[in-house]
Amino acid sequence: MSRVILVAGAGGPTGQAVVRRLAERGDTVIAVDRSGVEGCLNVDLLDAAAVAELAERIRAEHGRVDGVVHLVGGWRGSKTFAETSLADWDLLHDLLIRTLQNVSLAFEPLLKAGDDGRFVIVSARAAQQPTQGNAAYAAAKAAAEAWTLSLADALRGTASAAVILVVTALVHDAMRAAAPDKQFKNFTDVRDIAAAVAGLWDEDAAALNGRRIDLAPIPKDGDFS
Repeated sequence: MSRVILVAGAGGPTGQAVVRRLAERGDTVIAVDRSGVEGCLNVDLLDAAAVAELAERIRAEHGRVDGVVHLVGGWRGSKTFAETSLADWDLLHDLLIRTLQNVSLAFEPLLKAGDDGRFVIVSARAAQQPTQGNAAYAAAKAAAEAWTLSLADALRGTASAAVILVVTALVHDAMRAAAPDKQFKNFTDVRDIAAAVAGLWDEDAAALNGRRIDLAPIPKDGDFS
């Protein structure tokens, strides 16, 4: 079955991996990114009106939305808690929270009306295990998780689900090429994210809704590097 799936933040390595995986199985993928990446619609996800217009356009052209994959991300950190920059918080708030709010609010009615919809974000273990240098990032991720769980509550009793995929950090081939001696032991490959996203439609929506699915490798022998 071909599905209509929006991938927000599709220009980065994770987004490209997800787009490829979904397209390979025959889904109609609407890739959105404001970076100007080829094959992506240029939509400013901080503009609520533009996102609402996108949702209406997809509804008019396809009649439905079967999935929304929200991959807009970013990271800022500091050495100590006292050195945390609130400018970093402002940036992360826009990237990790405001874009999520705009997208979820615009597409929730379509997901509610769907026969088998999925909404997914990628979060980090830092949201549950913050460190002093990750205060802004961890707080933004925690807020994004809470928002997504609120969407899950809105979808309760429907045929759709909102899900959180959790990682420690992500790795892709360009990172490995740039640091060939690094093992990236506790990183999750973007292809594994793509496989996990694609597999969400293989599970029952009611059983999935509101779940946090941890995809981070389990450290061995106390190695957290």
